[in-house]
Amino acid sequence: MINFGIKDLIDILLVAFFLYETYLLMRKTGTTTIFLGVLSFIAIWILVSQVFEMRLMGAIFDKFISVGFILLVVVFQKEIREFLQALGSNKGLGFIKNLLKPKNKNDIDENISYIMPIVLAAMDLAKRKEGALIAIQQTIPLDRFVETGEILNANISSRLIENIFFKNSPLHDGAMIIGGKRIKAAACILPVSQNQDIPKELGLRHRSALGLSQETDAKTIIVSEETGKISLAHQGKLFLNISAEELQNKLVSD
Repeated sequence: MINFGIKDLIDILLVAFFLYETYLLMRKTGTTTIFLGVLSFIAIWILVSQVFEMRLMGAIFDKFISVGFILLVVVFQKEIREFLQALGSNKGLGFIKNLLKPKNKNDIDENISYIMPIVLAAMDLAKRKEGALIAIQQTIPLDRFVETGEILNANISSRLIENIFFKNSPLHDGAMIIGGKRIKAAACILPVSQNQDIPKELGLRHRSALGLSQETDAKTIIVSEETGKISLAHQGKLFLNISAEELQNKLVSD
């Protein structure tokens, strides 16, 4: 008979939290495949040494595990330091506060107040068939993409967004990144999705937006220069030809 107590539940929750935070860290640095590879190696190690009790193979895997952790610390020392600093700050337990604190009307109104200028700018750009690519940061930082563009750190305004994506503007190529309710940068380079199921008529903006949504949880607005239609990429999906109201709802919702 298996005894399952409160300590076992806490143990499972702590392991799940550690794996989740590690996964977010790997997504931030673009090394998700390494994380999945490490998990697969650990799973094989547990099967060999604990389940099948293969002593020779278990001993070999033990050596690889001990050396592997040292190599991971050396390779990802910067990312690990940022991860530990985040845990030690108020942000480290922010997700718990979000779970315990229900959203009230003031929070929703605040979100709408900074999202509305973005929606209005997208509408105006769509009417003039001026292409645009606007990535809005969620929980995963977009710092490595911000560094590829021109740093602005400006207040959000529809007029500024429209001027940046004006055809003759030097910053109209590339993506605008918004985070912390500010325009962080423009003319940023985003990862291009290699998904073969994307319709052929969709261009580089749509592929870049989908690529970012596959690596992060950002919400990316696309305004087509050819058709003037507005689309949104989020969680690895493309929502094509959406209205302004639909765009606002998707940006406000979690």
